[in-house]
Amino acid sequence: MARPGSGVLVSGNGLGYPPQNMARVVVWEWLNEHGRWRPYSAAVCHHIENVLKGDARGTVVLGQVDPQLAPYIIDLQSMHQFRQDTGTMRPVQRKFYEPSSAPGKGVVWEWENDNGSWTPYDMEICVTIQNAYEKQHPWLDLSSLGFCYLINFNSMAQTNRQTQRRRRLRRRMDLAYPLTMGSIPKSQSWPVGASSGQPCSCQQCILVHSTRAASNAILASQRRKVYGGPLGAVRQSNTFAGAPLLSAKADLTINGQNNLNRPGTQRVSMGTARGSIPPGVPALPVKNLTGSGPVHPALAGMTGILMCAAGLPVCLTRAPKPILHPPPVNKSDLKPVPGVNGIRRKTKKKHLRKGKNPEDVVRRYTEKVKVVPDEDCTICMERLVMSSGYEGVLNHKAMKPELVGKLGKCGHMFHLLCLVAMYNNGNKDGSLQCPTCKTIYGEKTGSQPPGKMEYHVIPHCLPGYPDSKTIRIVYDIPAGIQTTEHPNPGKKFSARGFPRHCYLPDNEKGRKVLRLLIMAWDRRLIFTIGTSSTTGESDTVVWNEIHHKTEFGSNLTGHGYPDPNYLDNVLTELSSQGVAEENLKE
Repeated sequence: MARPGSGVLVSGNGLGYPPQNMARVVVWEWLNEHGRWRPYSAAVCHHIENVLKGDARGTVVLGQVDPQLAPYIIDLQSMHQFRQDTGTMRPVQRKFYEPSSAPGKGVVWEWENDNGSWTPYDMEICVTIQNAYEKQHPWLDLSSLGFCYLINFNSMAQTNRQTQRRRRLRRRMDLAYPLTMGSIPKSQSWPVGASSGQPCSCQQCILVHSTRAASNAILASQRRKVYGGPLGAVRQSNTFAGAPLLSAKADLTINGQNNLNRPGTQRVSMGTARGSIPPGVPALPVKNLTGSGPVHPALAGMTGILMCAAGLPVCLTRAPKPILHPPPVNKSDLKPVPGVNGIRRKTKKKHLRKGKNPEDVVRRYTEKVKVVPDEDCTICMERLVMSSGYEGVLNHKAMKPELVGKLGKCGHMFHLLCLVAMYNNGNKDGSLQCPTCKTIYGEKTGSQPPGKMEYHVIPHCLPGYPDSKTIRIVYDIPAGIQTTEHPNPGKKFSARGFPRHCYLPDNEKGRKVLRLLIMAWDRRLIFTIGTSSTTGESDTVVWNEIHHKTEFGSNLTGHGYPDPNYLDNVLTELSSQGVAEENLKE
């Protein structure tokens, strides 16, 4: 049944703080690798608040309330979350919402991920969705919040406006978040200082307090605006009854920026100092974060922190930088890829637009169902024996709202009118994708703007492929004007970071991946126009769910080698876009 009212375009976060003398709902959040604040569960937030009441500079062991969070502890003094097995530190914050908002009522909005499990939205988005839901809006556009998604409350689905990928969403009730009274603190972080009392000597407390000592050192170095330079002597910390955090001889160099290019994450890694190391100072060298050094990075990080706790001098240095590009290559050394025709592709005009009649497309891939089963249509969420939820929204005389069709390959059934609505909301390229199993009917094409793709072999090896040369792919897309198939027709779009260099091993499977990538390029599926997940910039060229390796000689960013599963994973991603091995012409 269609919900009354009109849709809503989000114009702000709608959070606003209530007067100082009123109750507020408290939500604790942590900063993820994409720069987004992710909420802890209501149960975890109650636990944090209970610890906070007893000791505003205490430490919260998250595993005490959620076993899945066993590796994590929060230091309230430095406002950081610390993961014990990897040494990763992330900022946390204490956010306030109105009691009438979603967290105050215990309402949780979630979307279904690729594994079939449910992921909660950011709290800011959850509050916005709940507000629109309570006002009975049939849909909600999240583009102004930096997300190219359209929420449809009738079908309880989220649709990516660029890729037309559709995911289910749900609203469930959970424990309400904790309430607090009194004035809102001017700062959501507590000042860093010494804690009172004697620490416990158990192993867990030693680790907790050493984490605080390490985070204090990082924050102190940032306050002095020293990034990468020696700090000299460090004041003695009384976190451990008279044991110095670092000796006066210890050479401390801390990377002020994230060495993985991930906002909000700080890593302290052990290695050999750039300068001379004072005699007697132990060094724990780590070549990179993939474990190829003499000591595993997590073990080295934990050992270093525990050595700090014991008052032993430790040498801290910058983590290694990623190797993004190969050594210089002469043009004469560039060779064609064996078995692949040509060295360059341009966007073909015949793929720029394909107008098809929606009813004809739906009829081509479905057959009418005479005996309709009593089950849901997963597009409109109405029973198949009832009329389509799009009755009255779409008017197609030849497509009655009660008609049901079955897709030919997978056999899933939907209202024919719902399939027409889904097609109209997509790229209108003559193809259909089953919203249940993602089977593609026809040739799926995307909205990639015009550009150029080049590929050749260079005489260098990738990590993990010592016996193979390397296929280098160069994508180049210039900035331009959006067309009717893009989010904002007539508006300029940017193209940051081009030309982009990507790498594959020059072996049989690598060449197969290249041939499929060429096919995906011709179908305009590699890139699209949307909002960058790393910078937050809108109306820019972004990757379109087909992962590439852009790091040549390392894997510090996660976009390099060695990665033994990458070729198989990208083949799966290409297949999900309708670009499969059976499409290759032998």
